[in-house]
Amino acid sequence: MKIGLYFGSFNPVHVGHLIIANHILNETEIEKIWFVVSPQNPFKEESTLLNEYHRLHLVKAAIENDIRMWASDIEFSLPKPSYTTNTLVYLKEKHPEHEFCIIMGSDSFQNLHKWKNAEVIINNYNIYVYLRPGFDVDNTINTRIYIVEAPLLQISSTQIRKSLKEGKSVRYQVPDSVREEIEKGGYYKK
Repeated sequence: MKIGLYFGSFNPVHVGHLIIANHILNETEIEKIWFVVSPQNPFKEESTLLNEYHRLHLVKAAIENDIRMWASDIEFSLPKPSYTTNTLVYLKEKHPEHEFCIIMGSDSFQNLHKWKNAEVIINNYNIYVYLRPGFDVDNTINTRIYIVEAPLLQISSTQIRKSLKEGKSVRYQVPDSVREEIEKGGYYKK
């Protein structure tokens, strides 16, 4: 099975993430998307992250009725910070029956050459890049990329967290199930 790995902090997951995932499933040969929740991204400050189990729970709530998507905690048991290359080696070893590829925004793609063991990713994996405003795709690293022109919304997890902290509504920015869990857990209030 061809599986797209959508890595992220998902802090929190929002409708923009889901629209991109749905579009990729509809418009490419990827059969399933695994949302790989990163417990600690090496490029992000840990203090801004909601606990990884809470973020995983929110992703599960967001995709619970879509059998084409799965929330993965695979990086929770791997050394921190989470490096994509380590996760890929682990997944290939545990699931040799699957073909894994990577899904990322054009903003992340610009920095791919800075990632740990980037050459392993560049030489061995197909990368599906969805365009983000202000970040052109310049494939100077000569990797196998597929440009996906997914519908984009001007929504960010940072803005959602800010709104929640200020007591503002995030309705329609996150699925209702996610909003309800955030409210029930009192997440992002501090």
